[in-house]
Amino acid sequence: MLVNLGTPSAPTTKAVRAFLGQFLHDYRVVDLTRFLWCPILHGVILPFRSPKVAKLYESIWWEEGSPLMVVSRRQQAALSQQLAEQDIPVVLGMSYGEPSIESAWQELKSAGVEKVIILPLYPQYSVSTSASVFDSWAKIMKKERQIPYFSFIRDYYNHPSYIKALADSVRQDWQENGQTELLLLSYHGIPKRFENQGDPYGHQCHKTSELLAAELGLEPHQWRTTFQSRFGREEWLQPYTDETMQALPKEGVTSISVICPAFSADCLETLEEISGENKEYFMEAGGERYHYIPALNDNSAHIQMMVDLVRAEITAS
Repeated sequence: MLVNLGTPSAPTTKAVRAFLGQFLHDYRVVDLTRFLWCPILHGVILPFRSPKVAKLYESIWWEEGSPLMVVSRRQQAALSQQLAEQDIPVVLGMSYGEPSIESAWQELKSAGVEKVIILPLYPQYSVSTSASVFDSWAKIMKKERQIPYFSFIRDYYNHPSYIKALADSVRQDWQENGQTELLLLSYHGIPKRFENQGDPYGHQCHKTSELLAAELGLEPHQWRTTFQSRFGREEWLQPYTDETMQALPKEGVTSISVICPAFSADCLETLEEISGENKEYFMEAGGERYHYIPALNDNSAHIQMMVDLVRAEITAS
């Protein structure tokens, strides 16, 4: 079972509001008491934010549908083809929206599957992502009389196949477009408070960056790690991507490549926020060359990494 975050069903206010409502109701994502959070969510955030976010989705929507959903289906099909000889079915579930994790399980159950390998497509573990997937799975299993054997791939931030896939994508991009002064690795942020409470996400992000830089043979001044997509007023993991974009040209860095290693599929946060909004920040601050390196999506090295993870779980059992 491949699992990703999910996406609105359409780039409309109604669809985005339904998606955000489900997403922001998850206690793993926003851990405020419901007594305080729900009035803010339903009275302020959803009415005012949904129309704005819908316009952003509209700007990146593909003819086939949401980029995240289109890519996720391609990943499912490619992995299924690779595992066909072993007669291993591959299903797709989303934490929010459709297809749900529940529907993905029902698909496996109908096929008579007795062991489930759950692969959240989050390379770095966080309570707000991977743990939320586990919560959903546990909630579904509460209704089952016979729980299947299952394994949960918690993270793969340092897996050799993952690092190699990232490095190959960077090398290919530089071969086609030329190497820049700096490789900036932008990860989705989380509240700093989560890290203080034991979430290993920030540490794992930095480790991924170190391993990728080493694989590429980069010197310390040739790469940098930042965090994007902060929400609300509290402190999140730093340095912030947007502030870094505005500061780099003042430091004399005018050409950068940007990659987002925490995203397994291109989506709103990469196609609009990084490839669009943050490019504007950099260029307006005096930058001269800015290039976004796409997510691993369904490229062959990424699919092979998934195959390696799945086969390792099979061997371990």
